[in-house]
Parts: sequence; C-alpha cells; structure tokens
Amino acid sequence: MRVTRSCSKNGCNQVAAATLTYVYKDSTAVLGPLATQAEPHAYDLCAEHANNLTAPRGWQVVRLASEFTPAEPSDDDLEALANVVREASKRRHLPTAKVNKNWDGRLSPEATSGGRGHVGHEYDASVKQGLTAERRKVQEQRRGHLRLLPGGLPD
Repeated sequence: MRVTRSCSKNGCNQVAAATLTYVYKDSTAVLGPLATQAEPHAYDLCAEHANNLTAPRGWQVVRLASEFTPAEPSDDDLEALANVVREASKRRHLPTAKVNKNWDGRLSPEATSGGRGHVGHEYDASVKQGLTAERRKVQEQRRGHLRLLPGGLPD
C-alpha cells in the first residue's frame, strides 16, 4: 500500500506534489516531480510551496517540471485502504471490567460486585463480562503505579 506523503514545510498538511533536493557543490536547488520513495536529504513540497519556491542569494533553482499537481489516488490505493479497514473490523474487541476506586485506593462496591451494590469477589465483574482467564490474569499483574494493559496480547 502506498502512503500519501505530505508537504515538508512546517504547518502545511497538503499532499506532496514535488521533491526538492539541494546540490551544495553547485549551489543549486533542484525541484522535480514527486520521488517514488522518500529520501533522507530530499524534501517533499505541496504544489503551492513548489510553485512559490525561491532560492537563497547566490543559488539557482532548476525546475524539472513547469507545473506540479498532486497525484490522484489510484484504484490500488483505494483497494488497499478498503482491505486495511476490513482487517481492522475483524479484530475481536474484548470487553473490559470497569474499575472504580474510592478516595483511599480501595475498590468500590460497584467495581467488586459487578454493579450490584454489595461486595463480592473483586473480579466478579470481569467474570460476568466473559473475559477469559488469561485476560483476568493480565489485569491482575500490577506493580505499584504501573500496570499491564490487556490490548497488547496476541490473539
């Protein structure tokens, strides 16, 4: 999947249409069509910034194209985007237990009883929500102010 690149100018979020490179030996700024791959010493510019480019005093600007227009998304790009969305929607989202703490850090009755108002087993809410034993074990792994979040486990 090809990723759309944006303009390198600060504060500009337009789609890149040209690539700017510098030839320091010749004091030349070369402005050409958008490169197929991002290069470390090349700068992507939108059409507006490419058309308004000026070089520093003593430098020359070589324009390899007279007009710069951003590339339109191809059918391959749209199909790849649709595939990514489809894959993301297939992932299972497990419900998580709601944990309420009192001012002193203890679990509140709602959190320990699954919202029924009386105190029960502190993981009763997660059992009611159908979490697997492995997910409950991950929720139990807390170290002081740090905790392990359940989203990082492979399915």
